[in-house]
Amino acid sequence: AARRSAPVRHAVATEGDLEAAAANPEAAAAPEVPNPMAQLEQEAARLSPADVKALAAKWDFTEDDLDKEKLYAELDSMLGKQNLKFTVGDRISGVVYKVDSRGAFVDIGAKAPAYLPIAEVAIIKPNKMTDVLNTGDELELQVIQKADRDGMMVLSIRKIEFQKLWTRFRELLAEDATVEGEIVSNNRGGTLVMVEGLRGFVPSSHMSPHNKSEDMVGKSVPLKFLEVDEERGRVVLSNRRALAEQKARDYAVGDVVEGVVTSVKPYGCFVDLGASNGLLHISQISHDRLSSVEDVFKSGDRLRVMILSQDSERGRISLSTKKLEPSPGDMLKQPELVYEKAHEMAAVFKERIKLAEDAARQEEQRLQAEGTAFGASDSEAAPADAE
Repeated sequence: AARRSAPVRHAVATEGDLEAAAANPEAAAAPEVPNPMAQLEQEAARLSPADVKALAAKWDFTEDDLDKEKLYAELDSMLGKQNLKFTVGDRISGVVYKVDSRGAFVDIGAKAPAYLPIAEVAIIKPNKMTDVLNTGDELELQVIQKADRDGMMVLSIRKIEFQKLWTRFRELLAEDATVEGEIVSNNRGGTLVMVEGLRGFVPSSHMSPHNKSEDMVGKSVPLKFLEVDEERGRVVLSNRRALAEQKARDYAVGDVVEGVVTSVKPYGCFVDLGASNGLLHISQISHDRLSSVEDVFKSGDRLRVMILSQDSERGRISLSTKKLEPSPGDMLKQPELVYEKAHEMAAVFKERIKLAEDAARQEEQRLQAEGTAFGASDSEAAPADAE
């Protein structure tokens, strides 16, 4: 910008200039300065205390006898000596001195201000810049675009937040922690989810069937990390593992759960319990021997099963209908009766387990008592043997 007889490189932008710079930060240029003293105050604020002291000692003046040309030359020289050089990727500190609808101008101590676009202020773009930033805020930023011919660089907070988020995800993977993710879309291969602003993928085999419908788009589901690879930009998660862990806290051996057969194999069938899958092994279908699982079940069959055992760490649950048979072979002859009497038979099974545990506990106490008595008799006999 030109100022009467001498070029001026240190301009105070007007509101209109700031709006133009926000629309095109790379092409933002300093406008004319109608008030040299106002510009001087702003430029001087960027100098170090030592520079200000040196300037004041050298120039003892009032506004009336101000030699503007020499003062601007001296000020330009001092700013030039700072010679601040930043490259793309550098992390720097800055103070916000102007916020508008498209971004913010940040004082980083250089000759020209730097620009922070609204798209780079956070991982999730805010509706308004003033929702996240105010004039005077001190920020940690990363240079993402080198200075243009007017010295203005483009900065980002978003880049730094992404780096912190990758570190956090690796820690959550190591801790086997559960997080919430929002379903973005479903397809045949799996489900895209958004976790704390970062996209992840849930393979179809790791998503509960109840969460695969289009009605679930936009809703949150619990997830566990399977893979976090920052270099490849890859985040893989599991909904089934998260649900299995939640249900494992609720299930106990002997509980009756209703489920749907999802697949039939020669060794048994898999049953969808809502939160996770369980395996009904061929040996736990009936007391009577059966030659083929397909003779008993098909996909889509609804049945009641008993929790036989569970491995929450591996997300595996073993099931049984054999324990729910009122009479041996009922699961093959009249499965409707097994379904109807499931809770009743489970109560009988739990009672048998309780009686067995009580008997085992009493036996253990009896053996401990006998051992104590035997030890006491040995200690009493010891002196007589010594004589």
